[in-house]
This record gives sequence, C-alpha cells and structure tokens, in this order.
Amino acid sequence: MKKIYVLLVLVAIASSSCKKFLDTEPTDKIALEQYYTDETGLTQALAGVYDPLGSGNVYGNLPNGFEACTDEGYYARSGQVTGIQVFNFDPSNTNVTGLWTDLYTGINRANDLIAHIDVPQMDEGKRQIILGEALFLRGYYYFMLVTRFGDVPLRLAPTTSPNGVQLARSKTADVYAQILKDMTTAETKVATSTAIGYPSRVSKTVVQGILARVCLQMAGYPLNDTGKYADALAWTKKVISSGEHALNTTFSSDATFNGFNETLPSVPANSNNAYRQIFINAAQEVYNTKESMWEIEFKGNRADGYFDLGPLGSQVGITMTPSAANSPLYNYPGYCYGFIKGTARLFNKYDATGKDLRRDWVLTTYTWTVNNTTNTATKTAIAKTVQYGRDMAKWRREYELLTPKDKNQTGINFPVLRYADILLMFAEAENQVNGPTAEAFDAINQVRRRGYGLPVAAASAVADLTGLNKATFQQAIEDERMRELCFEGLRRMDLIRWNKFVSTMNSVGAEMGAAPTSGALTSGNQQYGGLGGKNVTARNLLFPIPSLEMASNKLITENNPGW
Repeated sequence: MKKIYVLLVLVAIASSSCKKFLDTEPTDKIALEQYYTDETGLTQALAGVYDPLGSGNVYGNLPNGFEACTDEGYYARSGQVTGIQVFNFDPSNTNVTGLWTDLYTGINRANDLIAHIDVPQMDEGKRQIILGEALFLRGYYYFMLVTRFGDVPLRLAPTTSPNGVQLARSKTADVYAQILKDMTTAETKVATSTAIGYPSRVSKTVVQGILARVCLQMAGYPLNDTGKYADALAWTKKVISSGEHALNTTFSSDATFNGFNETLPSVPANSNNAYRQIFINAAQEVYNTKESMWEIEFKGNRADGYFDLGPLGSQVGITMTPSAANSPLYNYPGYCYGFIKGTARLFNKYDATGKDLRRDWVLTTYTWTVNNTTNTATKTAIAKTVQYGRDMAKWRREYELLTPKDKNQTGINFPVLRYADILLMFAEAENQVNGPTAEAFDAINQVRRRGYGLPVAAASAVADLTGLNKATFQQAIEDERMRELCFEGLRRMDLIRWNKFVSTMNSVGAEMGAAPTSGALTSGNQQYGGLGGKNVTARNLLFPIPSLEMASNKLITENNPGW
C-alpha cells in the first residue's frame, strides 16, 4: 500500500502547477511515514492537491475545449465536426475521460492529505490552514464533477486497494451536501487574501465567493432549491464587507508594454479602460488580488525549465497568420492559433455605439499578419461593422514580458473568481430574495460603469440601469454576466442553472448557421460556427460517465440520460 501513496505524492510534487509551490525545492522522501513528518512535506502534498486544476484536462482545456461552444463563442475551425467543441462525441471521448480522471486524482490526493493531516509535528495554525485548503479543494473538485456529470461516486477516504474503485454513484443533492460541508468547514480555517498575498492559494473570501457560486447553482436547475438564494446572498455579503477586494479602477493608458504602445481605434487615448488592465496584468504576471481573487497558475516558457503552461493567449487569442517555424515573431507579438471566435450575439450584447469599452477588448478590433521572409508583423484594423468572425481577445500575447515565448502555450493565469463576479452574484441573489433593491442596482451598475470607463462610485446616466422589475433585472444580470465574464468558463453552468441551455444553444446555432457569408457584417463565411449549437440536445446538460469508468467500476450500472 505504501507504494501507492508514495507514487501519488511524488507525482504531485513533480507536476505541481502552482508557482509558489513550484519554487519550493523538492525533498527526498521514500515512504509515507517519512513524507508526512514535517510542514514541508505537508505543503508539498498540498501542492499536489492543487495540481490537477492546471492539467490539460481541466483548466488547461476549459476555454478551447469544454467551454469552446456557448452563446459567447465557437470553435474557429470549420473542419471540426466531432468532439466536445461541437457537442458531437460519445462516452469514450478522451477529453471527457481525462476530465473525470484528473478531478478524481485531485480528490484522492485531498483525501490522502486529510487522512494524514495530524501526522507531522508542526505549528497548529499552519496545519489548520493546509487542512482548510485541502477540504475546499476536495469540495471544488466535486463541484466541477456534479455540475458536469450529475450523480457521481463520493470518495471521502484514501483509495488503498483496487477494490476501492468500486463505488456507486451518489445523488446530486448528496454530493452538493458534501461540497457545502467541506467548504463551510474550510472557510473557518484558511488564511485571508491579504495574509497570502497572491491568488493561487485559496483564501477565506475565495471560499466565501465559491460558496455563493455553489449556492446559486443549487438554487437553479436541476435542484431548484430556491432557499439557497439567501445563502448565496449571505456569502457574497461576507466578501463585500471584508474590505479585502474591489474592482480594478486603474489603467496605464500611456504605458508601453513589451516595446509596443497599443491604442485601439475605438478607445479614446484618455479613457479609463481599467477592464482590459485586468488581462494585461495577467499577461505580465502582475497580481491584483483586490480584483482577481483566485487564479489557476501557469508558469514558464519551457526554456526556463518550467513546463506548467496554459492556453490563454496562445490557443485562444488573436490569430497570427500564417504560421512560421521558429519565427522570431513568436516573441513579438507572439504566436496564437485563435481557436475561439465570438458570436454576433455577444457582439450585439454590448452598447451599439461603442461606449461600453469591454466589447473592443473582448472581441478583437484587428488582425495580425506576418511576413515570414522579412519577419515582420502587420496589424490591420477590422471594420467596426463586423459582427461575425472576431477572435476572442481577452488575453493578448503582445503584453507578455517573458521571452522567448513558447509557440503553443503561455504562463498566463486562468481567472476562476473575480470581484466583478461577486458583485453580479450579490445583485442576482439580492434580486431573487428582496427584489431589485437599491443595493442590487448599485452592485450591477458598479460593474457597468467600469466597463464604460467611468468612475465606479458615481451615478451615470450613460451606464446605469434603472427602473427594472424583478424579471427584467434578472435578464439584465444574465446579459451583464455575459458581457463581463465571457470566456472565463462560467457561461455553460449559468445557462444550465437558468434552465436555458438547450434553447439558447439551439437558437444561437441557428443564428450562426444563417450568418452572412460576405459583406460588411462578417470577416468571412462563419456559418460553420453554428454546428455546435445545433447539435445540442437535452442529453448535453450533462457529460456521459466515461466508458473507462463504467468498465472498471461495476457499481455504476447506467449512464446519464441520452448517453
């Protein structure tokens, strides 16, 4: 049995994707009892619990895989007619299998750490912080499982033998009950954001914010436990009242990034476009825990010995065409495949006059064309009328500072929880519990004012919403979440909890399928972008239980509906 534990621990140390943990020198530990003897060993085990979050099957595959097709965007390859990107796959799909496997890897590592938390002789306060993080992460892995697979096996103890894999599925409500138990316990133990100082480790307000997200999911489809709106409201109030977080309101409009001074045609030089600064910071590995509360850390460029890289900016971002082997242009502006384009529906959700500055950051206003002979790159503006065919452009490689740049991946962190989301969750929960109060309007309007480049604390006739009833305020929240949080891995879950996923996907699929093939509204024929939406049926509310799992775990006797 010890060999099983040791293997898990050593893999955890070797593959950790958290920068602060990666900077820790590994220690030689050859048996379980030796491993859990001190704080260093326990911390390294915790790094192993975090590790699956950054895998190529979880957040390393979220933006251009599992979340590639929503009403926000589509997979920008006309030849992609099968796979998770277009909702045409079966239970043997390797991406689905990898997601299931890696999430349970995180759970098993958490279970192992929790079971041995009292072994080391160490400071008790630090022990409780590590325990809190492990409990939260176990709950979060189950949250990712239950929202994607529904009823799943609940494993709450280390797997110590092959027979341990035989476990029946628990009901969705029971899985959520365990998630709440783990996370609420964790909330009393973990450190504050201020004490931690960086966003890759879970803080008290992160736990509170994710608990709000969990409660909102429970309040909606399929559980429809509407009492959880009050709980979501209480958790968001805790984050807001902590004083630890705020919207980013600064922007270096005249700054030069990596030798390139960018001025977008539709953004006045003196505008306060603090929204895009969030993503510039991410490209430059600048922490702002006030706004960006929890991030999945990616690190390195392979040339520096670190291989924990992710897809933001390189796989999803502004396309560089054509490709060139070993081109110096990989360093500036930086190569990108441009796997995701935004829908016309997303484009048209923003203010039509361009006053909402987020649109022209989220959806590119230019293209990169390279000359492989002269090794030069040309930036060409896209006409303002174009609604179809714009690249998703939140994360842009020209702002990266680390060189040489890897062609295929970057060290840009994935944002799991931002303070803007806290405000929008608060507004939604407040509206559901008390109606569209002044506090609910203030929360959504703070987010909107920042999007319009205006002071967040001052009322604005241009940006502010007023006079809405409960139903129209809810619709405004749904639209605002799309504008603010698009491509951050939340839209599919939102549409499902609002019980709008199938109808929304079918309608956006039809829209894209009927898109103009030429003219002022499009950059080219984008009708293929409707394939995924048209493929969606009720079975896509959940992923299938992987064939591999069903073959090895005989206590799972049937798959999800439609699979």
